[in-house]
Amino acid sequence: MPDMPSPLEFLALLAREAAPVEFERPLIAARDAGLSGAELAELERAKIIALRVRALLERRRRREEELSGLYDTAGDLAGLRDVDAVLRAIVRRARTLLNADVSYMTLNDADRGDTYMRITDGSVAASFQGLRLPPGAGLGGLVALTGTPYATANYAADPRFEHTDEIDAGVTDEGLVAILGVPLRLGAAVIGVLFAANRTERPFAREEVALLVSLAAHAAVAIDAARLLTETRSALAELSAANAVIQAHSESVERAAAAHDRMTALVLRGGGVDDVAGDLVDVLDGALLVLDAHGRELATAKSASWAAGLPVLDPTAVEEAVAASRGEGRSVRRGELYVAAVVAGADNLGALVFHPARELAGADQRILERAAQITALLLLFRRTVADAEAQVRGELLDDLISRPVRDPDALRSRARRIGVDLDAPHIVVVAADDTGEGSRQAVSWARSFAAARSGLTMTRDGRTTLLLPGEDAGAAARLVARELGRVLGRPVVAGGGGPAGGPETVVAAHREAERCAAALRALGRTGTGAGTAELGYVGLLLGERHDVTGFVRHILGAVLDYDQRRGTALVQTLEAYFGTGGSLARAAEQLHVHVNTVTQRLDRITRLLGVDWHDPDRALDLQLALRLHRLRGPLGPDMG
Repeated sequence: MPDMPSPLEFLALLAREAAPVEFERPLIAARDAGLSGAELAELERAKIIALRVRALLERRRRREEELSGLYDTAGDLAGLRDVDAVLRAIVRRARTLLNADVSYMTLNDADRGDTYMRITDGSVAASFQGLRLPPGAGLGGLVALTGTPYATANYAADPRFEHTDEIDAGVTDEGLVAILGVPLRLGAAVIGVLFAANRTERPFAREEVALLVSLAAHAAVAIDAARLLTETRSALAELSAANAVIQAHSESVERAAAAHDRMTALVLRGGGVDDVAGDLVDVLDGALLVLDAHGRELATAKSASWAAGLPVLDPTAVEEAVAASRGEGRSVRRGELYVAAVVAGADNLGALVFHPARELAGADQRILERAAQITALLLLFRRTVADAEAQVRGELLDDLISRPVRDPDALRSRARRIGVDLDAPHIVVVAADDTGEGSRQAVSWARSFAAARSGLTMTRDGRTTLLLPGEDAGAAARLVARELGRVLGRPVVAGGGGPAGGPETVVAAHREAERCAAALRALGRTGTGAGTAELGYVGLLLGERHDVTGFVRHILGAVLDYDQRRGTALVQTLEAYFGTGGSLARAAEQLHVHVNTVTQRLDRITRLLGVDWHDPDRALDLQLALRLHRLRGPLGPDMG
């Protein structure tokens, strides 16, 4: 027999928050089961009690939501600081809490003596958003006049309010039917009205009116607080401006004295350009770029309070400003930037480009100009030191390549003092442009390039020679040719030799690099760099070590490795192909295979060596490598 309906079922319905209609199901099931009248009456009483409990829980849940909404509103309002943001938060929260279609706020206009629409949320009609309400007109005008909340379930049909054509047209355009309005009070004064409205007819419960009144009270306080805050800020701004004017002169004098002391101490302790930049932005507050004579960045600095980026420069404008500063003998202003030339006599050493956090007073510009003078002194000193160090490095490289090495240990000791380890692998690169003449640009670039890599450099007879750490002569030569060519603006040829290991082997690597550079020029390959290993048979003849094994591996290595891994006969096929003058048929006959097999093998060789292996230069290298490989076989001499 199935379970009979029981009052306990209503507890289950309450637990899962069932809709009111579902509470009829136990009674229907009881009638269908044939329960007695007394039992049905008991179930009916249980249902009524359960519905009362459900209504009570629903009211408490809604009250909890309302209190939570008010709490959130208070938190939102406390965090807002401008009037517009405050008003938007108030209106949006009113619409959310009352589940209204539209919410809006009107404020009193003391000058015109009416109430105007200030903020709307959910509104779609422009005519409604532009409404103005005369005192006593419409629901809102009556609320503003009396300071009493009013609500209507159907505004158009409610005779309590003074209807005007303009107000009724706006309400009709918006489609509003039910409207609730409550006053925004500051003490005894009404400063506006807060509304919630629906596009369908509905009554507003007493709890909803109380909720909107509470929200309006929060709103009025927040509006007044925002007004007071704005007034306070304006007063503080005026006071700050006056104070700034009073203190500007004394502060600029103090900054000038502090800057003078700091820069003097900086020079005495041996500081650099970076230190000058850091001190300047600390004193003047802003962002600084230090440029060299070619407009390249030497140093940058930003003060701790500077949130923006570094100055964005137009090279032409900066060049013009530097020329103006140099001609006038002082700093010049270009927009938000101040530019001071860094000069020593007639020698242009660079410029300071400063973006201050505030406009510089006259004394502040003198600080910038003093910083430019200190920078000039430091750059002159650095140039002198660099020239001396470059001379030491150049003399060491000259001793390594120009005369027999009689005391290797002495050379090692000299190299260690300037941070060079001659026993580590080094590459020698010899570079020259098409003119065959050296230049100041080439010397300057070579010194910086070598010093940055713990290497050595010297220039003689129009050729730049570099000793650089590494083992890949070809890669080093290509880098030098590319970078030096970019600096000079014309093609540069660079030959690489080595690697050398120890002072005694540098001279041989230098001879190899010179031969390689001469060969590249003779082959018409200006604008490029290479090592002897990349010149094919020419490199084999020019190289100091005549590295046959390296030559064979460089030219033929991919094919040799493939044959060894796969057990194929690609090398044998190449020999037959070249030996028969490139005839596929005769090569197939010599190899005792089909012509298609030869074709397939040559396709595989193309994938391994590249499509240009038929070109005359590469074909010559391949044939020479094949012959040397055969000579180095089990029965041939060891030529490695």
